[in-house]
Amino acid sequence: MKRGDRVTRELSDSAKQQLLLIAREAVVNYVANGIVSETSAPAEGLHEQRGCFVCLKKNGNLRGCIGNFVSDKPLFQLVQEIAISAATRDPRFYPMRMEDLDDFSVEISVLSSLSKISSCDEIRIGTHGIYVEKNFCRGVLLPQVATEQGWDRDTFLSQTCIKAGLKFDDWKEGADIYIFSAEVFS
Repeated sequence: MKRGDRVTRELSDSAKQQLLLIAREAVVNYVANGIVSETSAPAEGLHEQRGCFVCLKKNGNLRGCIGNFVSDKPLFQLVQEIAISAATRDPRFYPMRMEDLDDFSVEISVLSSLSKISSCDEIRIGTHGIYVEKNFCRGVLLPQVATEQGWDRDTFLSQTCIKAGLKFDDWKEGADIYIFSAEVFS
């Protein structure tokens, strides 16, 4: 396996289902009642401190997506916190309201650690996400984005730069580029 290819440890199906339930309940309880719900004792593996992104979709379209690469909290608590942020703090969307709670879906990406690469040839579409940093700008796109959009590696790099507020070709010179993988489930 190359760098950035593996998440620390794969989650069981029951752990994935529990994380999806935690995320959904967090969004519903926070939007409907303004409260952060208590979570029951989580499954094994959910106490590890791992990074994740939570993406919310409505009618198949992105409705909010926020994440952290590192955490000082157990994964189940980070998922809860990030789910609420995706619903209420993603600056691309207005905060979710009661009517938005009908028929939304949750997608969670549990992340591997970042690995700095020396050559863009190391990036594998469908396996790696990209984190680009140049000057004071930085941007990230999850591995599934390139696949969903049908992008090749250069387009994926360019779109990550654009998301970072850089010029589309800034990845070619002077940028630090990192790859990571994700265990994605919904």
